[in-house]
Amino acid sequence: MNIINELREIESEIFDDNLDFDSIALRLFELHYENNEVYHKYCKIIGKNPNKISNIDEIPLLPVDIFKNQKVILRDLPAERIFETSGTIVDKKGKHYVPFLRVYDKSLLVSFEKFFGSPSQYRFLFLLPNYLEQPNSSLIYMASILARNAIEAVFIKWDYKSVFEIIKKWNKEKSKIIIWGVSFALLEFTEKYQIHLDNAIIIETGGMKGKREEMTRDELHEKLKNAFSIENIASEYGMTELLSQAYAIKNGIFYSPKWMKIVIKDRYNHLLSIPNMTNGKIGIIDLANLYSMPFILTDDIGIKYLDGSFEVIGRFDYSVLRGCNLLYF
Repeated sequence: MNIINELREIESEIFDDNLDFDSIALRLFELHYENNEVYHKYCKIIGKNPNKISNIDEIPLLPVDIFKNQKVILRDLPAERIFETSGTIVDKKGKHYVPFLRVYDKSLLVSFEKFFGSPSQYRFLFLLPNYLEQPNSSLIYMASILARNAIEAVFIKWDYKSVFEIIKKWNKEKSKIIIWGVSFALLEFTEKYQIHLDNAIIIETGGMKGKREEMTRDELHEKLKNAFSIENIASEYGMTELLSQAYAIKNGIFYSPKWMKIVIKDRYNHLLSIPNMTNGKIGIIDLANLYSMPFILTDDIGIKYLDGSFEVIGRFDYSVLRGCNLLYF
């Protein structure tokens, strides 16, 4: 079977109710081993091939730093869109070459609906100042798709007075509201304004690093709950290199859609999967990423619980070890 036809067949199965996750993940491993040049080289370096892989915990995960130096995509596929990470002059941007946006669109909408219901029932206020300044942000693309399906949506950078006036108006109209923002912007807003929300969801998407003093997720959520007079703060977990998101409805415990699984790897030997309830580096198998790279090793430290949920507890600090010379193979 032609590889594109095979991938389209797999694509049609990913969002099916009867998804056989492990079977598809192993099929994708073989396809990417044979047809993804960067991944093939990586697997050769670490001594892995399809004959040595019998279950999904053994599938090699590609470190995210490699996206900063290599074009990671299946051979001969064009990129409909190239998303970039939020890098700086000293921190080279990673690039995710996405062949077909339709998969991203479906993944993000089906996942959102699983956790929050249809976006068509909400008014969205997106407070994403640093991302709005980046035209190739995958988060802004995701927000634009949700906005397109919403009753109304507003994107705001730094104008907190306008944020307050819009929220006050929607609240008075008894609208169902979602305020989706980066952590530091949500905090800055609450330091200037406080408002009691009657029918709203706050979704924070991280983004404190380098903006203000770091705090734990619990501390952040407590401040936001007090400022908005609501019981829970939701969180979104995603990254440029993925096409799927996990959500925490409360308490920072994330759940993934059925086509995305978390595996926890040893901090210093990322070929070794470690048991549930033990903290290590977060690895992700994202079947929606079938055309670019479904197997990702992040720099986040987390714990996976017995029900498949997970918690992010920090970042791996030893940046010199991340990917090492594998970035330049």
